[in-house]
Amino acid sequence: MFCIKCGADNSDKAKFCRDCGEALEFEEETKVAVRRQDGGPELPAEKEIFSISPTLLFVKIGYVLAAVGALLLVALTSMFLWAFVSIGVSILLGLLLFLIPAWFHFRLKMISYRLTESKLEIDEGFISRKTRSIPLRRIQDVTVSASVMQRLLGFGNLTIDNASDDTEKIVLANINAPRQHADALLRQMRRLEG
Repeated sequence: MFCIKCGADNSDKAKFCRDCGEALEFEEETKVAVRRQDGGPELPAEKEIFSISPTLLFVKIGYVLAAVGALLLVALTSMFLWAFVSIGVSILLGLLLFLIPAWFHFRLKMISYRLTESKLEIDEGFISRKTRSIPLRRIQDVTVSASVMQRLLGFGNLTIDNASDDTEKIVLANINAPRQHADALLRQMRRLEG
């Protein structure tokens, strides 16, 4: 268990921080809406601060390039290879070009980042689903980064360093307006501290 005041790692059974003496609070990492025993309404779910996915800008560019490529393929085969390839086959080959951006579109839609009042959730996958929940009290550092191309196009990466045992950094890659989402995350972290 990590101290919310100094960040020191303590035993899970400790009541006070071994470094600063602060009383340790046991945090509830997962909240589930449960129907009350008396048949009353369900308990309220956690409030969602934001829910985002990686940008689809490059997928949209891919669809435009696939459309241009399909038109060129049909035009060139009908003009020069009409004796060898029928128009129907060239149209079918042109339509197959759309499978490339469609694959990337599908993969990106299977990733979502959700910030609630007490945790950051990362959902990935379609057939096998992986959900990772990071309690906001364990987040130590939030970094916004963007390459030159990302800055020109208005998106970037949000890197989160948490106080877990695996010391793996979490990257919310290619999100629109990363600074605004980082500010929302930091505001929610300050609310939990105060």
